[in-house]
Amino acid sequence: MSQDLTQLTAYELIEAYRTKTLSPVEATMATLKRIGELQPHFNAYRAVDADAALAQAKVSEARWARGAPKGLLDGVPVGFKDLLNVQGFPTRKGSLATPDIIQQADSPPAARLREAGAVILGKTQTAEFGLKGLTETKLGGVTPNAWDRQYVSGGSSGGAAVAAALGFGPLQVGTDGGGSIRNPAAVNGVFGFKPTFGRVAGYPHNGSLFHIGPLTRTVTDAALLLNVIAQPDVRDWQSLPSDIRDWRENLDGGVKGLRIAYSRTLGYVKVDPGLAAVVDRAVARLSELGAIVEETDPGFRDPSPIIDAINSERAIRLRSEIGVAGLDLIDPGIRARVEKLERYTLAEVVEANERRTDLAILMRRFHEKYDLLVTPVQSQPVPRLGTPPQTPFAFPFNITQQPGASIPAGFDNNGLPVGLQFVGPQYGDLTVLRLARAFEKLQPFPTPHLDSLSKL
Repeated sequence: MSQDLTQLTAYELIEAYRTKTLSPVEATMATLKRIGELQPHFNAYRAVDADAALAQAKVSEARWARGAPKGLLDGVPVGFKDLLNVQGFPTRKGSLATPDIIQQADSPPAARLREAGAVILGKTQTAEFGLKGLTETKLGGVTPNAWDRQYVSGGSSGGAAVAAALGFGPLQVGTDGGGSIRNPAAVNGVFGFKPTFGRVAGYPHNGSLFHIGPLTRTVTDAALLLNVIAQPDVRDWQSLPSDIRDWRENLDGGVKGLRIAYSRTLGYVKVDPGLAAVVDRAVARLSELGAIVEETDPGFRDPSPIIDAINSERAIRLRSEIGVAGLDLIDPGIRARVEKLERYTLAEVVEANERRTDLAILMRRFHEKYDLLVTPVQSQPVPRLGTPPQTPFAFPFNITQQPGASIPAGFDNNGLPVGLQFVGPQYGDLTVLRLARAFEKLQPFPTPHLDSLSKL
């Protein structure tokens, strides 16, 4: 067991609680101490309630002492992106235009984790309304990269990715409407998983592109988290039916014989040569696992117009939420985007949904031949603060509602993480997780240099 309790995985914490070599109070206190030390430098959380977290940990400790844990993740610290409602915290969505009102009810994933006994730490920073690939806002300030504070953390789940990387709680819950889990996971060197749409229930609902999923340091921890949050909720009529499987089962089953398609560019993305070389080396290792890798493109053109038209619904909801006065408080770039999206006509939205259907059918046919698709996540190295990372490989698979993951594949020329994306067919979540786990065992995921961080 690591001497640094904040580097223990959720799986290791549960085993330590079970054998009484560690208590939830000790783990929570260590996590809060780490947050206290590094939060001023990395700004991963928007709000932390240390007193409430310790109170939850003490109750959990008593349950473990009786040999009666409440659920699978009893006593494990967890954070939530500040787009998700958590009882006892305001949901500010990274914006000055939102009210500072305490939520009285949990979102579905928060409710499931509270029922399982998890220790809720607080709310992580997000890009404003999740509408930008950069976690830098007027409300929350700047959340820099976990590996180098001169560079960006991505977005919109930037706070969650940085928190996962730095040991601010082993389990972080993020959202992904166009890459917002995979983008920051890639640039911060953690595992980010976007499950099939509806696998994790959401409420209030944010449209048909919006997925909720884990950001963790290991694939096993993501599977553990899915065991709790991958449940339906009556408030989300699009959530999938109850699936009682243990997502850890067959996680180590290997990928021998899996047919994997590798696309360097999806047929239309220009990728930095140095970054492409890192991805190529990582993909070459998949053959070592016994997978059958073939270079090919799915065969669709840039679907950016599709996601923009579909997001016009989100823009209309946002204007309704914040009102005319609220528009003056939001980031000018986001305001411009909202106003652009509102100009889409009904006919254009209908046409976009028809193209969405065509793309989804194309990918279903593609996966009749290939079990998985592998691509880069980024097209360019991690940029310095103020410039969003380029992650054009992510959003097509929100359009098709497929499961996708970003895993650490290596480092760019600046020593910053590079992400590799695994995409599975709709409902093929376990296959994605199995490939990610197999790669993780072959090439373990790195963590930021804690010795240098301790000297900040």
